Amino acid sequence: MSVVSSIELRPATPADAAAIKAIVRAAYAKWVPVIGREPLPMRADYDKALQDHRFDLALENGRIVGLIETIPHDDHVWIENVAVAPEAQGRGIGKKLLDSAERRAVETGCRELRLLTNGAFDANVRLYRRHGYAIDREEPFMNGTTVYMSKRLA
Repeated sequence: MSVVSSIELRPATPADAAAIKAIVRAAYAKWVPVIGREPLPMRADYDKALQDHRFDLALENGRIVGLIETIPHDDHVWIENVAVAPEAQGRGIGKKLLDSAERRAVETGCRELRLLTNGAFDANVRLYRRHGYAIDREEPFMNGTTVYMSKRLA
């Protein structure tokens, strides 16, 4: 098994839309039976999202294995999506992507990251908590619960 040090990051371009969609669909597929529907990121228009949001890609040997989609706001950076290809999960790639978003936020003077996840995605909630995110609130959504989380940066 490769180590995360072999992972390189680069900004996405519009030509990456199909690969982004494929990774998101593969990464979120495990949650379909848990919530009984496709999670919203599986249905997003990534051609449009690439025009409006920043995507940073994790590459291994030139192949995209993960991504983070962010949206800057005046007082925080919104993390719209983090996805890692199933065969690359569990190796720290998600952490590397989250760390890169934190560094970029600090460089631009932003001191908070925010995100949401489905409460049924317990592994995701645990991952974010391990990385310093706190639960701000929970709200009902489509027969489930949306968990809003944030992390203050030094």
